Amino acid sequence: MLSFLKKKPQEDKTEHCLDVLAPCSGRIIDITEVPDDVFAGKMMGDGMAVWQEKPQVCAPVDGIISMVADTKHAFGITTPEGLDILVHVGLETVELQGEGFEQIRQQGEEVKAGDVILSVDLDVMKDKGIEMVVPVLLIPNEEKDTRKTEETEAISGETVLFSIA
Repeated sequence: MLSFLKKKPQEDKTEHCLDVLAPCSGRIIDITEVPDDVFAGKMMGDGMAVWQEKPQVCAPVDGIISMVADTKHAFGITTPEGLDILVHVGLETVELQGEGFEQIRQQGEEVKAGDVILSVDLDVMKDKGIEMVVPVLLIPNEEKDTRKTEETEAISGETVLFSIA
C-alpha cells in the first residue's frame, strides 16, 4: 500500500570491471612488447602477455571455453558478459601440431578463472626454440575501456593483467 511513496533503491553507480587474470606464472609485458608483429600491432586485439615459467595454463576469466585450437596452442573463453578472451600459448606453436601440449579442459566446458586448461611441456618448447610468451587478448567486439596492470611478475590465476570496464 502506498508503495509509490517508498524510496526506490539507488542504482549502483560503482563501475563494474571484469578482471582478466594471468593464465600462467612469469614476467608480465605489454602486448606491444611481444616479439611478434601480429600481437604487438594489436591486430588480434589488445591485452597483456606473460613469459611462461611453469607448465600449467589456466583460464584467465570465468566463462565457457568457446574455442580450443586443433593444435592445442590457443583457446578462447566467452565470459558471462559476452566478452571474448583469447589465450595464445607461445609463438609459432601452431607449427608443432599439438606436440608438447596436453589439453585438460574441453571446448564447451564452463570454467572458473584459475582452472587449468592446458599443460605445456616446457622442455619440448625449449628444444624446439619456441619463445614461451603467452598473449592474453580481449578480442574486439566493441570498444572497451581497459586498465592494464603495472605489476611485473604474474602468479597464475591470481595476478590481474588487465581490467575491462
